[in-house]
Order: sequence, then C-alpha cells, then structure tokens
Amino acid sequence: MKINEVETLVGITKKNIRFYEEKGLLSPRRNSENGYRDYGGAEVEALKRIKLMRKLGVPIEDIRRMQEGEQTVGDGMRRHLVTLERERKNIDEAVRLCTLLQQRQERLSELDADQALAEMEQLEHAGATFQNKQRQDIRVRYVAPVVISVLLVVLMAAVIGLLLWAVSLDASGAPPPLLLVMAAVPFLIIIGVLLALFQRIKEIGRGEADDAKQY
Repeated sequence: MKINEVETLVGITKKNIRFYEEKGLLSPRRNSENGYRDYGGAEVEALKRIKLMRKLGVPIEDIRRMQEGEQTVGDGMRRHLVTLERERKNIDEAVRLCTLLQQRQERLSELDADQALAEMEQLEHAGATFQNKQRQDIRVRYVAPVVISVLLVVLMAAVIGLLLWAVSLDASGAPPPLLLVMAAVPFLIIIGVLLALFQRIKEIGRGEADDAKQY
C-alpha cells in the first residue's frame, strides 16, 4: 500500500505520516523493487492508534513508551490525565478572571490593569499557567525579513542568469571581464542578504523574543 492510499484510508496527511516515521513511531518496510515505502495492515492500525492518542493530546514520547510496552494504555492515560487536570485548572482560573473583567463596563483605556496583573501573578506563583500570545506575535516579525530576502535573492539570481546567458552567446570564447564583474556583484548581494537575514532571525529569536517574555 502506498502512502497516498494510507493518507486516504486513515485520514492522516502524508506530512504527518512521515513525521511519525522520523519520530520512530512507524517503520514501514521498503519495496525491494522500487525502494518505496510499503505500508501494510499493521502500519495502518498503528497510525489509527497514533491518531487517537494525538487527538487526545498525548505526547509523542508517551505514545512511544506505550508502543514499546514500557507503559500500558492505562499508565499513559493516568499520566495524561494529570496534565489535563492541570490545564483545566489553568483554564478555570482564566475563565474566572475573564468573568470578573466582563462585569466591568469600562473602556480598555480606563481599565486598571495593575490589580488583575497582580492577581494573575499570584496565581502563576501558585502554579497556574496562562496563555501567552506574545510568542505568536513575535513569529509575525519573521515574515517580512524572510519574504524580502527571498525576493531579493530571486531577483539577483535572475540577473546572474541573464548575464550568464549573455556570456553563452559570445562565440569568441572567453567572457568579457566586465561581464564577470557584473555577475559577481549580484552574487555578493545574495551572500550579503542571506547573512543579514540570518543575523535578523537571531536578533528576533534571541533578543526580541526574550524581551517580550518579560511582559
């Protein structure tokens, strides 16, 4: 059975199937004739069980332990229930705070956030965890530099391609030195753009993200 058939049969995307293979949860045999993965009934059943566990939110490592017999399903569920109870407590606390704020008929500019933040901090010290959307906000900052860098690299690569095409039309043999210099310029620009992108990603991921976590 091919991966496309398994995708349709189980309802798991090819990307997820390959991810589970990389994580060691699935080991399909290889077809000796063409080298393709060959999925059988055992792999389909394993994927169904993985799908069930993942839809319940069970971590990959716990699924692996259950697969390898280190834990029974009951053991895995007991561990997972502890996590779910903790998450439910966190959600209950968030609902309570949101309900209190709902009762305040005031604009955001008039809201005294100090009191709510102080109460939230006390709950966090007691073990509660609230949703942190700032990490998602930080991810948006990656989009612009990556898109701009890709566009510049594609543009410079097109310029290099045109110059090389012009050189290929010269039947005399050696390319003019000026064309070589002109081809080197966009190549250096590509290197500079990629280095700048790498540095920017490091700044966002290490500096700006760490600053945002303090708030």
